[in-house]
Amino acid sequence: MALDLPDFPWDQLVPFKQRAGACEGGIVDLSVGSPVDPTPEVVRTALATATDAHAYPQVAGTPALRQAIADWYGRRHGVALTEANALPTIGSKEFIAGLALWLGIGPGDTVVFPAAAYPTYELGAALVRADALASDDPAEWPSTTKLVWLNSPGNPDGRVLSIDELRAAVSRARELGAVIVGDECYAELGWDPQYATTPTPTILDPRVVGDSLDGVLSVYSLSKQSNLAGYRAAFVAGDAAILADVLAVRKHAGLMPPLPVQQAMIVALQDQTHVQQQKARYRARRNMLRRALEDAGFRVDHSEAGLYLWATRGEPAFDTVAWLADRGILVAPGTFYGAAGGEHVRVALTATDERIAAASQRLASSRRLGTA
Repeated sequence: MALDLPDFPWDQLVPFKQRAGACEGGIVDLSVGSPVDPTPEVVRTALATATDAHAYPQVAGTPALRQAIADWYGRRHGVALTEANALPTIGSKEFIAGLALWLGIGPGDTVVFPAAAYPTYELGAALVRADALASDDPAEWPSTTKLVWLNSPGNPDGRVLSIDELRAAVSRARELGAVIVGDECYAELGWDPQYATTPTPTILDPRVVGDSLDGVLSVYSLSKQSNLAGYRAAFVAGDAAILADVLAVRKHAGLMPPLPVQQAMIVALQDQTHVQQQKARYRARRNMLRRALEDAGFRVDHSEAGLYLWATRGEPAFDTVAWLADRGILVAPGTFYGAAGGEHVRVALTATDERIAAASQRLASSRRLGTA
């Protein structure tokens, strides 16, 4: 029996990509959040020196990596963890897609995820034939809820959940006996002044969970902060008992992060300098692009953190996609991320300085011509 999977929407962008590519000066592709800047030299060196990896790596990761993950949470978030509270993954997406299966969730159970969310949360529910519920209101979560996904900072909307909002969500999940997971891979890319030198709040914060990590996990990726998307370098931290159960399944499945990548992760986690340098690059691009969008008549909602601007012209999302494509700019319609995005588009900051400048100039030209 075939699985009832959610639609894979990106094929719908093909004609708009062709339209944008026909513009003078070529396409400015702001539809996908894939890093374009170099992987830091310090990380590449660590990977290269670990390439004599003749033996199978450990699914659990090396003790040094697990300790580096724990230390990172302590240093950046003030959360005290041990090696038992940390587990590397092969990117974060595979973990998000697979967790419902590994937890034994199935038909009759409910998986909750944000109202505006990228599709992998719903995919994870579909893979186990569980019910999927898009909801940001804990009061709406039914008694059948077994897994809750939060995403802060959010993809696509850049929304950051406060400590109070995180605490309310954790409290409700615990009341239901559900596992709750914070997907936090943009935490180092906060744009409000309060996040100038600190990451956005984590679900593992003691102000959220109290004195216990029971039922709570945090997922993090180095793809964004360290330009490691091609390394598939991520990890999960939190409730040691849940991680032990997940690890047992992952061992059977052979989900082993390559040893050179593990070594590169250790170095990336220990070096904050490259993270701040990358954040400065994205800040400059964001400032230029946001100003151009707003001058062209767009409103930017949320977008307090992350690699996207959640923008609207108050019209159906695909109308905005078409308007931008006619100017050589490709973006993702908000409908890819649920009904809540019906009048929004997601505009990625992951393009070179030259391409961001080109997009800004095209938006400015539209304004001067009175076509905004």
